[in-house]
Amino acid sequence: MADAPMTTDFSTGNDSTLREAVRAKYAAIATASGSAAAGESDDACCGPSCGCGPDDDTGVSSMIGDQYDGVEGYVADADLKLGCGVPTEVAAIHPGEAVLDLGSGAGLDAFVARRIVGASGRVEGVDFAPEMVEKARDNATDLGFENVRFHEGDIENLPLKDDRFDVALSNCVLNLVPDKSRAFAEMYRVLRPGGRFCVSDIVVRGTLPESIRRSAELYAGCIAGALERGAYLEGLRAAGFSDVEIVRERPIDIPRTALLEAASEEELRRFRKDGSLASVTVRGRTPHTDRSGVPSRQRE
Repeated sequence: MADAPMTTDFSTGNDSTLREAVRAKYAAIATASGSAAAGESDDACCGPSCGCGPDDDTGVSSMIGDQYDGVEGYVADADLKLGCGVPTEVAAIHPGEAVLDLGSGAGLDAFVARRIVGASGRVEGVDFAPEMVEKARDNATDLGFENVRFHEGDIENLPLKDDRFDVALSNCVLNLVPDKSRAFAEMYRVLRPGGRFCVSDIVVRGTLPESIRRSAELYAGCIAGALERGAYLEGLRAAGFSDVEIVRERPIDIPRTALLEAASEEELRRFRKDGSLASVTVRGRTPHTDRSGVPSRQRE
């Protein structure tokens, strides 16, 4: 089956409309309290629209489940149950390194990375929701971490200088970005020569029904914006990364009750016959040598 194109035509609106819809969702999650803030809200990436909560057909309870159990550096107050993997486990982070967390949320993966890099390293996070940035900063202050910083900004236009980090992380966030080619290019730009990335994300095999692709609700829920599996990997290679590989993969079964809000029974039947959604953890690296040969579009 041929890879899907890198760009999807979301007829729900332009990129600005989609960004604001997603931003509003995640701002609400950040400011929620109690169980809703812990990811039980329907609006969360790990909410029912994206795999959380019991469903008659799937029994799925969480996209991330108990994967953070026993992970050193775990901070409960930073865990909003929004991830789909644990990229820090396979990112090969070393003490003293500089780590960037793309879509850092309340700081969960940034704090895990901070435990690994230690006081001699540094960790920075970027999130486009100011409420998330504020929550992450509050958590860092409470923990007394002086070498962890959080910035407000878009992944497609990072407020950071070139060649600044050894490792880039992301967890169930790149599927929310309308211009994924630009996001991959920005990740490449801020990594040093020989730098690495390790990201967990949602991808699709086959072709999602257009009705789902057009759903702003499912876009904010990490589904409608998911790239085809092969196109995702090719997009990373096109940005200049080498040694791109999937190191972990597991199926994601979305409750049909959520999908039926956008698609018909027949559309879902056809998709589930030949297609599927999966959580993947992907890693790769930048060249060790001069990168001047990379197209200027990717080095702006």
